[in-house]
Amino acid sequence: MNQHPGVIGKKLGMTQVFTADGTVIPCTVIESHAVVVGKRTAEKHGYDALIVGLGERSDKHTNKALAGAYKKAGVSPKRTLRELRCTAEFAAAYEPGQKLALEGVFQEGQFVDVQGITKGRGFTGVMKRWGFRGGGSSHGAHEYKRHGGSIGTNMTPGRVMLGRKMPGHYGSEKTSVLNQRIVKLLPEEGLIFVRGGIPGSKNALVFVKGAIKKRGGKS
Repeated sequence: MNQHPGVIGKKLGMTQVFTADGTVIPCTVIESHAVVVGKRTAEKHGYDALIVGLGERSDKHTNKALAGAYKKAGVSPKRTLRELRCTAEFAAAYEPGQKLALEGVFQEGQFVDVQGITKGRGFTGVMKRWGFRGGGSSHGAHEYKRHGGSIGTNMTPGRVMLGRKMPGHYGSEKTSVLNQRIVKLLPEEGLIFVRGGIPGSKNALVFVKGAIKKRGGKS
């Protein structure tokens, strides 16, 4: 499990960053103003984590249990609550009500893993969903250009096998992109510029954590 420091944020969209030598770097902009609402400790809960909140929620849409937790933490009700697993040392540096400062979590040039929910594409065929090439158009074939072909067997076992790639719902899945570099960091505005594209539509919730499969962290 990835226990590197991280934050939750909102995907704003994509832009370009120009380097000093004129190189154009495509970047995804993530906005994060996450606030610590609570903590989990190994002594009490068996693991270490920070409970962080993002966005504002009205009081009338907040139940009494959560309202009491927010009041105890000294923060206003949040629209989104998530747990971020971390080390005991990182969790000890923050208290409820404290903002997760980006400069204390990330640095420019660092590699991160970004997790989000991909765009939903509804019901799609096998060519869009699985990348099938489709059927041939010669030798008298017709009306089968985008079909998947045979899906079963003749006699044994005489049924469609489990896991067969077929048409169906595509998208709206939790996906992670690994080893994306932070090109630019604007802590005062709560903005993170991550190289390349990341999962999710605009304004979607994303998780940004230090890369788990990259040593060092800087390019």
